Amino acid sequence: MVTAAVAILRAEGLRKVTMRRLAQELDTGPASLYVYVANTDELHAAVLDELLGKVDLRPIRAGGDWRDRLIEILLSYTTVLFEHAGLARSALVARPSGAHYLELAESLLALLDEGGVPPAQAAWGLDVLLQLATATVAEHSGDAPVTEADWNKLTQAIQHASPAHPHIAALGADLLSGTPEERLGWAFRVVINGIAYTPRSTP
Repeated sequence: MVTAAVAILRAEGLRKVTMRRLAQELDTGPASLYVYVANTDELHAAVLDELLGKVDLRPIRAGGDWRDRLIEILLSYTTVLFEHAGLARSALVARPSGAHYLELAESLLALLDEGGVPPAQAAWGLDVLLQLATATVAEHSGDAPVTEADWNKLTQAIQHASPAHPHIAALGADLLSGTPEERLGWAFRVVINGIAYTPRSTP
């Protein structure tokens, strides 16, 4: 069933991955599918979990800095989501809980543990890291992406900022510098460091 749903996703897009469309593909009635998934959100979560099998988890067994390896896995996760527009937005409301998700979560937690992150902080930090990755992809894979004209308008506004905005004027082009991957990798590092050094609040 999930294999057929993934095939529909690749051929027709996420919006076509519905109980009715899947039933048509499997030559059965929609009611028969509810034995396996409760609704379309659960179906999308199952599809996402299947695709998470493509996330590169090899850094868990590699050498080097634990933060760098953690970021490598998170970047691989975002790459998988970017390959299927709309899937990230679905993931924000219908989170997977299958075998591939558990392998991803286990790998991230293992690296946090390797870095000496206290268990309580790692437990909450896992969710923060995946939310950052998922929300970033959801933002940049929308139906109305930022156009070159929009980007040029923003660039001009920053480069010609008035003295009324001295901090913007001082930073200038650096506000927009860096590749998307560089900026996302830095954002992950900021969050990882925050997880490592910020104790959970107590009641």
